[in-house]
Amino acid sequence: MTNKLITLAQAVARYTWDGMTYAHGAAFPVGADSVVFGREMARQGRRGLNLISHCGSQQLNLLAALGAVRRVEVGFSGLEVYGFAKGLNRAVVSGQTIIEDYSNGAMALRFLGGALNWPFVPATVCLNNDQQWCSGDHPDEYPCARKIPEITDPFSGKKLGAFSVLRPQVAAIHVTMADMEGNAIMLGSEWSRFEMARAAGQVVLVAERIVDQGCMRQYPNLVRIISEVVEAIVYWPWAAWPQSVVGLYDSDEEHMLLMNDMLATAEGTAQYLERYVRAFQTRAEFQALIGPEKMDRLAATATAFLMDPYRRWILPDDQIAALEQEG
Repeated sequence: MTNKLITLAQAVARYTWDGMTYAHGAAFPVGADSVVFGREMARQGRRGLNLISHCGSQQLNLLAALGAVRRVEVGFSGLEVYGFAKGLNRAVVSGQTIIEDYSNGAMALRFLGGALNWPFVPATVCLNNDQQWCSGDHPDEYPCARKIPEITDPFSGKKLGAFSVLRPQVAAIHVTMADMEGNAIMLGSEWSRFEMARAAGQVVLVAERIVDQGCMRQYPNLVRIISEVVEAIVYWPWAAWPQSVVGLYDSDEEHMLLMNDMLATAEGTAQYLERYVRAFQTRAEFQALIGPEKMDRLAATATAFLMDPYRRWILPDDQIAALEQEG
């Protein structure tokens, strides 16, 4: 039995570096994402990142606002009901960050191609419109023939496009629960985390709960990420905050708006960094930032019953801390 549990700080120090190609495993922009992993990358001062964002989130918003993102490939870059991602928008408008825009359907296909080790993916979406013809990498070429080049189906002769595949060097993937070896279950929208786990060179899981391996043996059909593709596991309750996690907590609407507004300016971003990134090191300190009353309110989610089948296997914090010391 291999114990892959390590601390958040260790995971970022060990598996991230300046200039890397990094994917964050997420659901919708208001849903489950490894946001706390991005906070720690910001704390450790990572720069020049090439991000892959199936759906943009507050993680992308924060890193872009800090000037840490050189380039991003994204399927959706907003924050849904919370509006434009103001930190990302500021970085792109200033020319600091290149954005290459695709559809979510295209991103799913490109992750699948990476997982299957294909050289490219035949494109049937994003064709004959500005998603094909406009390129952040080649802004002076219109229509750009290099972003989604034209190919010919050898069987029908039909003209199609070709997507480059996605193979991030590292992916930090949020999961609802994992065991100490790296087998994981996700509740709610998956958003290509299955394919991302197979396409990435290295995978770090960010888990809300650590469970005994008996849980995985009881529900093998729900284990979508397997230990063989996982390098390390970080245990961090409230890892997606201020976003939501199905079965555990709702989104913090107040902080979603506050965070986005603060990231709109360099001054606000610096203040956010001090208050909500550098102000914690431990899980307890992080939860103190959220506040016990707010945590109780957000945890009273209508989806809490979805966790009921798994509660008997959840490991206590003291046992997890001991396992982290071994990792």
